[in-house]
Amino acid sequence: MKTIGETQEIVQDNLFPISYNTTMGTTLVRPAPLTTKTNISAGLGKPIVTVRKPSSIKSLSESASERIFKIGNQTIGFHQKDCLQFLAGLPSESLDVIVTDPAYSGMNNRLKLGKGRIVGKYLDKGKDAGKWFSEFEDTIENYKSFLSKCKSALKKNGHIYIMFDSFSLLSLAPIVRQYFDVKNIIVWDKVNVGMGHYYRRRHEFILFATNGNNRNIKHRAFPDIWRIKRIHQSHYPTQKPVEIFDIMLSASAKPGFTVCDPFMGSASAAVAAIKHGCNFVGADISPKSINLSAKRIEIFALDGMDLLQPNSCVPEGEKVFW
Repeated sequence: MKTIGETQEIVQDNLFPISYNTTMGTTLVRPAPLTTKTNISAGLGKPIVTVRKPSSIKSLSESASERIFKIGNQTIGFHQKDCLQFLAGLPSESLDVIVTDPAYSGMNNRLKLGKGRIVGKYLDKGKDAGKWFSEFEDTIENYKSFLSKCKSALKKNGHIYIMFDSFSLLSLAPIVRQYFDVKNIIVWDKVNVGMGHYYRRRHEFILFATNGNNRNIKHRAFPDIWRIKRIHQSHYPTQKPVEIFDIMLSASAKPGFTVCDPFMGSASAAVAAIKHGCNFVGADISPKSINLSAKRIEIFALDGMDLLQPNSCVPEGEKVFW
């Protein structure tokens, strides 16, 4: 279920943003350069130890609908486009890994919620004052077009990870077999329960597939259940933990690979791509996504700090297997 929390306003303060989140009641500004770890608390796990040394960042393209950066040898690109239009414009066989969490509409359009609590008005989806995403209309026709374009852009030995809720897992996931070799369904255990209909949800599904059978994951020690805490009071709606994409790329990517997320949201996948030495190209239909993602990456490249997720989502005492 894709809901938007309190609306954020991004304003320019010299070269870096001030982001005010009315839910958290905090103002985030560009921090001083880090040497060990951040001490900002967001109600998650321990602060993340810095994994990047400060590096140079060069803007190659800067407009309202496109931001492209050069960070060392890595190219990071954000595009404000509809996912189908974006994928259709990518060169054939240009991607090594696709990781994405589509903004499905099926559950929200069809699920009968009865007296359950709905956050905001669903009919206001996509509006500035609304609390719902402008969603991908996931008809079978649209979804087949999405998968076809992913297959065209993905290299013959490429890997793809697609996230599903319980509704779309039954309605759309079976179609993936028509385009890719489905290898597994991974369960993301969010550790803490959220909202739900009849049963409260604490998990999502991740379908892993390959475009051919000639490239394995890094090793066989990866389990198919990932215990990573959800982000509470996130600074962007449905923001995903970077660790989810860390695991995907640890298994499927190498330095120099090109990673793509056609529903990039707050660019958590881009942060993971940078950490793994990969190039990244992503798209989102929301101008807020492009603006906030660009500022997130600027600060991460310069200071090694993730402004939107300063703390780890790995549960205390959980073994890091990736």
